[in-house]
Amino acid sequence: MNVANTQIQMRKGLLEFCVLYIISRGEVYTSDLIEELTASEMIVVEGTLYPLLNRLKSAELVQYKWVESESGPPRKYYSITDSGKEFLNTLANTWESLVQSTTQITSKK
Repeated sequence: MNVANTQIQMRKGLLEFCVLYIISRGEVYTSDLIEELTASEMIVVEGTLYPLLNRLKSAELVQYKWVESESGPPRKYYSITDSGKEFLNTLANTWESLVQSTTQITSKK
C-alpha cells in the first residue's frame, strides 16, 4: 500500500466539511478559501476545490454572488445556505463522534 494515497484520501474525505465550515464563518472569496486550505495542508492542488464548490452549489448547500472589483474582473463570493448549515451541523456531529471513536481506539496500548 502507498501511504501517500491513504493520506490524500483522508484529506479528501474531510475537505467538504472544512470548506463548508470556512464558508459558514461568512462570505468568502475562492482565493481566500484556497489560501486557508493550503496553509492548513488540506489541499495541495487548487483544481480539487472548484469541482467541490460546484457540487456544493448544485446540492444547494452553498450559493454565490458576483461582486465588482476595482482591481480586475468581478469576484465570486460564496456563502452557506440554510440547508448547508443543517448539513454542516450533521457533519460536525459525525466528526465529533469519529474523533471520540478514533481516540478511544488509538489510546489503547
